[in-house]
Amino acid sequence: MTAAPVTLCFALRDTPDGTEVLLGLKRTGFGLGKIVGIGGHVEPGETDAQAVVREVFEETGLIVAEPDLSHAGLVEFVFPARPEWNMSCRLFTTRRWDGEPAESREITPEWFGTTELPLERMWQDAEHWLPPALSGETIDVVVVLNDDNETVASVRYPDEQGKGTQGAAGAQR
Repeated sequence: MTAAPVTLCFALRDTPDGTEVLLGLKRTGFGLGKIVGIGGHVEPGETDAQAVVREVFEETGLIVAEPDLSHAGLVEFVFPARPEWNMSCRLFTTRRWDGEPAESREITPEWFGTTELPLERMWQDAEHWLPPALSGETIDVVVVLNDDNETVASVRYPDEQGKGTQGAAGAQR
């Protein structure tokens, strides 16, 4: 499978009401109108960490240092009806940054409680991997989308012993 390398970074902060995550309303392009993670494409010559640091700054104005990133896993997105959309997405979390989130041309950032994620406003696949990634699990998942390129056809979690996968059909909303 040919897949574009992309990254996402989830800034986490503790508040009196619990842990919050920085997400953003997508204002342009792919995912327009959805609440998404902060990140984007890895440019030629960049590492995943370099790309996510750059993307976080471009989209929110936050300055994140590579040593402050924690690897949170990998999500492979498969679009059978549009294979050119296939993505291999490296996930990171961070609890340290400089600055305050600011709106950009691409993203309107907003804090959400990690136990009250706006899943109904996000890509449908997020419900399968985002909550565990935010709770500290390292994610390794393959998400296959239906022909509508929106709803989830299947979610596979590679087995730790490499003995196969577990299948889970995506619930339709």
